[in-house]
Amino acid sequence: MRVKIHHEGRNIIFMLLFILAVVNATAYVIMSYKIISYIFMGISLVLFLLVVNFFRSPRRHFRGDVADAVVSSVDGTVVALEEVYEDEYLHARAIQLSVFMTVFNVHANWVPVEGEVKYVKHHSGRFLSAYLPKSSTENERSTVVIGTRCGSDVLVRQIAGAIARRIVTYVEPGDKVCVEQHMGFIKFGSRVDIFLPLDTEILVKLGDKTMGGVTQIARLKQH
Repeated sequence: MRVKIHHEGRNIIFMLLFILAVVNATAYVIMSYKIISYIFMGISLVLFLLVVNFFRSPRRHFRGDVADAVVSSVDGTVVALEEVYEDEYLHARAIQLSVFMTVFNVHANWVPVEGEVKYVKHHSGRFLSAYLPKSSTENERSTVVIGTRCGSDVLVRQIAGAIARRIVTYVEPGDKVCVEQHMGFIKFGSRVDIFLPLDTEILVKLGDKTMGGVTQIARLKQH
């Protein structure tokens, strides 16, 4: 896989590099004990590499049949898999499949299904831990609904967490989308919920690791 830096992080990385360079150069000049400045340089390097790692944007290709596939939107761990009532758009019972991202995961969000975007809405909210079930309806979030080729509507919800404070959504109503396309980005850790029809075949379980744009997490039924 070819990896590049996501455009959401380029300015942040350049600014961080500049600040660290200035701080480390100043520390090296004014400190009498150079070993301390070397330690500070080492810590700065680790911090810089962590931020670069966070903003990776790997190019990925799904190799399965996209017609009925639901592909994970993000890298992370499956933390919720249950039947719930979705009351924002679907107004029906659905299977909620949630994947949680840590600060070490890629944070680009991929489109999970082929189809047409029918609904996009951003909601202001709280910044509770994204692990909590109520974060799906109380936290800062962005909802996207995609009408699939199978005739079902799939709802995807980007959720901010205790650290994540900015959600970016690229798609708009009327867009034709595919599973290799970036849907958005969540800065500094959070989770994505996907709401699926009850007759969907689920292919993952709680605790499974997923790779955005690659791991097939479910298979839709033709309606």
